[in-house]
Amino acid sequence: MNGWRFALSRRWLGYLGLAVAFAIACAGLANWQLARRDEALAEIARVDANWESTPRALTDVLPTLGSFDDADKWMPVTMSGHYLPADQLLVRGRPLDGNAGFEVLAPFQLGDGTVFVVDRGWLPVGSSQDEPDTIPAAPTGEVTVVVRLKASEPTVVGRSAPAGQIATIHLPDIAERVGDPTYTGAYGVLASEDPAVATRPTAVAKPVPDEGPHLSYAFQWVAFAIMGFFGLGWAIRQEYRIRNSDDPEERKRAAARRVKAAAKPRSDAEVEDEILDARARL
Repeated sequence: MNGWRFALSRRWLGYLGLAVAFAIACAGLANWQLARRDEALAEIARVDANWESTPRALTDVLPTLGSFDDADKWMPVTMSGHYLPADQLLVRGRPLDGNAGFEVLAPFQLGDGTVFVVDRGWLPVGSSQDEPDTIPAAPTGEVTVVVRLKASEPTVVGRSAPAGQIATIHLPDIAERVGDPTYTGAYGVLASEDPAVATRPTAVAKPVPDEGPHLSYAFQWVAFAIMGFFGLGWAIRQEYRIRNSDDPEERKRAAARRVKAAAKPRSDAEVEDEILDARARL
């Protein structure tokens, strides 16, 4: 009887190493999914904590033009000044509920001359051109606005936009267009304007809490790691049976497996396959 000593051969130890490496990779992917879930839960917590909070003065939350803390995302801030309609921009490639569209950026000049970028909302693509059919005008004169803060977006290599449009809300680029000192750490999605206008772009809706499928994916990667070792064990067991096929005890076990398999009810597909095989032999 050959026993199990073959499992200590270089070949099988190599397979064990592959199974261990596969398990380590699966563990890394599981941890990555858990980290993604933690990020989603942190975003949900930020929305719950900040969305309905009392608006604060802009300079209290953003003491410098380039400052922004992720903990202040969606925080409402209030400011007074006037819009700069000549510097208004459209951000392209912004879908909403499956519809293509734009977000309307309206630079807003404060009393000290600095500029804060306000996202006034979403508009659909026009019926016959690559821009909205109409863009509702912002209020004129002195306006008090409440916005919810969001961080500046990164640039996207290879993406461009026609005149009057931009591909991403990268605030340093917008600051260059405006010319005046501009907040570059964060911009704000419009919550309210006073005085209000009769028509405005579609307001940004409160994000729906959704942690995503990351936890189930993490469990799946753990299961895959365990399955790798089960597969290795099954392969070793199969080779053991082949190597010890002449052993009387192993022959008894093989016979018992055949009896058990024969007693197992056959599926309709197996019966049909048997009939087809029999006809093919005629």
